[in-house]
Amino acid sequence: MTTRWLTPEEQRAWRAYIAAAHLVEDALDRQLQQEAGMPHLYYSILANLSETDERRLRMTDLAERLKITRSRLTYAVTRLEKDGLVRREECQWDKRGSVAALTDEGMAVLERAAPGHVETVRALLFDHLTPQQVGQLEEIFTGVTRALQGDDPQSAPTDVPWLRRSSPCS
Repeated sequence: MTTRWLTPEEQRAWRAYIAAAHLVEDALDRQLQQEAGMPHLYYSILANLSETDERRLRMTDLAERLKITRSRLTYAVTRLEKDGLVRREECQWDKRGSVAALTDEGMAVLERAAPGHVETVRALLFDHLTPQQVGQLEEIFTGVTRALQGDDPQSAPTDVPWLRRSSPCS
């Protein structure tokens, strides 16, 4: 099998993507640590729970949404639980599973952290793009996401698994 090396243009685009992704993630982590005392992963856990019905989600589904291992999620949820931001509950539909539930205190912390986080995302990314580029960025990453997940290319752009709502233990 012959290796399909990247063209010079593809190599520049790949390296630009990697550099930007690392810089954005580092900046988001710093901002959230300074302003909310939590890393970006913890904020993402709270945000994902806040977007679900009853602010609950089965742990395995949450790990899938966040694209992290269950052990990494368990560690993070244990920390958030100690801080009173999340609580773990037994899954009523499957006794083997557990559910992460956002507490009222967790929701309050998220609501306080969200404005600074959104402003940082805007300053890091969207303030540097034209409206047309924002549309292109969405189209590019929606296409990449679909390809990596094997989704139907004809599905709607919002038809992304981690945006679907389901029962907490389904």
